[in-house]
Amino acid sequence: MWKDKLAIIQEEVSAQRDDIIQFLRDICAIPSMDSQLREVGLRVEEEMKKLGFAETFFDSMGNIVGKIGDGPKIMVYDSHIDTVGLGDESEWDFDPFQGKIEDGYLYARGACDEKGSTPGMIYGLALAQKHGLLEGWTAYYFGNMEEWCDGIAPHAFVEHEKIKPDFVVIGEPTCMRTYRGHKGRVELKIVAKGRSCHAASNHLGDNAIYKMLPIIEKLSKLEPELGNDPFLGPGKVTVTDMEVDTPSINAVPNQCTVYIDRRVTFGEDLDDVIEQIRQLIPEENRERGDVTVEMLFYDEPSYTGFVFPVEKYYPAWALDEDHEFVTASQDVRSLIGLKEEPSGKWDFSTNGIYWRGKAGIPSIGFGPGDEVDAHTVNDKVSLEEVVKSTEYYALLPASLIDKVGN
Repeated sequence: MWKDKLAIIQEEVSAQRDDIIQFLRDICAIPSMDSQLREVGLRVEEEMKKLGFAETFFDSMGNIVGKIGDGPKIMVYDSHIDTVGLGDESEWDFDPFQGKIEDGYLYARGACDEKGSTPGMIYGLALAQKHGLLEGWTAYYFGNMEEWCDGIAPHAFVEHEKIKPDFVVIGEPTCMRTYRGHKGRVELKIVAKGRSCHAASNHLGDNAIYKMLPIIEKLSKLEPELGNDPFLGPGKVTVTDMEVDTPSINAVPNQCTVYIDRRVTFGEDLDDVIEQIRQLIPEENRERGDVTVEMLFYDEPSYTGFVFPVEKYYPAWALDEDHEFVTASQDVRSLIGLKEEPSGKWDFSTNGIYWRGKAGIPSIGFGPGDEVDAHTVNDKVSLEEVVKSTEYYALLPASLIDKVGN
């Protein structure tokens, strides 16, 4: 009975506490911005080999993968190990790579989002294998790049590497709760074309910025008209960037582009979302075709040169609260002594948009840290949670196999 292994798992996690924390500090000390994973991936690979993973490799995109166990069912532990940049470095009161430990928290770039889940996942899987808790499973640790384009790494993992899991655990920060979904999103741009001329003779031109202003105003007031779901919440829309093409600052701009982050909830169809934005364009501009809206497309190569083109649409997803994967997770949380709390959801987006949203693979989230600390100059994670999460990751496969069978 898997529950009978709790005491020995907790004893061994306690004995490995210093190693788990040092491993986290090591990987946070290695910059991995702009999805440059090679160096941090090598450090992760070193730890997996030390802990007895059967196989480790970099996939074609450059994500680091570790394989352990040999059962018929496949589980993936997904943790992105790239980070956002530093922003204004003068705002940091500590070295973001050296980090600092204060009041039980590790402060460092990526500590929360999302290197904090990596040690628990890797040490947990090794303990599961050692104590017979991986029976029926082949498990993969998938240390991937996510910040550049949500879901592209798992999409390539399944389609190109031909490894399709039956279940996925996403290690984004959840405050140690079970998360079972989040809103989707689509990235769009609106392009207004005008006609340039000298600013001194502006009556001869057609100012592209002026064409865009009423559309931006309408976007700022659009949210009350968006969908709303009882679990995922309301849709959101944000103008996030603007680009202007102009011969000089003394000329009428000939093109203006605004970029839109549209958070999509259940009940909102992609085509309808795009058409809703298109209808904000004045009729005369739609008819002339000088103002258009389109979905963004991603085809930039990874650091290995691998290209996996995708549209920048990320579907909303959720598992039911009584899904066997959710209840298995809640059983483990209860067993290891975490506070009983209902399952929840992220406000931001994760690789779940591919795993569950596109591929239909049952997925849940569990990780140390709070998403409100992600991407901030106070990027931090509780070391107590990092260590405690190891117990969860070790016991979860056995809890789930109890429910789904071999």
